[in-house]
Amino acid sequence: MNEATILDLIVKQSVMPPYVSFAFLASAILIAVGIMIRVSMKLVPQGIQNVIETIAEAMHVLVMDNLGHEWGGKFFPLIATLFMYILVGNFFGLIPGFFSPTANINMTASMAVPIFLATHYYGLRVHGFNYIKHFLGPIRSILALPLMALMFAIEVISHLARPLTLSVRLFGNMIAKHIILIVLALLVPLLIPDFILVLGLVVSIVQAFVFTLLSTLYLAGAVEEAH
Repeated sequence: MNEATILDLIVKQSVMPPYVSFAFLASAILIAVGIMIRVSMKLVPQGIQNVIETIAEAMHVLVMDNLGHEWGGKFFPLIATLFMYILVGNFFGLIPGFFSPTANINMTASMAVPIFLATHYYGLRVHGFNYIKHFLGPIRSILALPLMALMFAIEVISHLARPLTLSVRLFGNMIAKHIILIVLALLVPLLIPDFILVLGLVVSIVQAFVFTLLSTLYLAGAVEEAH
């Protein structure tokens, strides 16, 4: 192997994958917008401050309705940040020359797995060993032991599938949107791509909301009392 080949190999291995680069870019944009709003905060919101406050208020209503006042305030920063981060990442896929980080399974999994771990961490923190009651179904007696064992197995499988479904749903919708845009842009380069861009905008918003809604419901199910 000559020196040029070794150098090319080092360069290729050192280049950051596109989804990582745009993930950092999404983080940088959100941090910059947050600092800008913080510095120029107005009593009557205008421009970007109005947009961010609208999103924050919607996420606040979401967590309060599902988690209540005790836990809603604690999980609001996580849920609001998650929604805005996914939304910005989804929008990148609509910009020519950009790449949507949420169109990579590694990126979506990096958000789904922490939600999965947080769900059971707070479930155990709130309920202790009684958290297992969430997995046993509504009927608990000696005669119902076979049914309780079946419910436990079903619930464990269901909970283990949650990070997979969260990751694949977001990843699949984003990658499908990119493929459709590319194919239609090649086949009908004038009118149809514009319609698909509008549809892609709607899909980006809906998928960001679905991910955060399910995350909120998972957290709510963990901290609520099992009856």
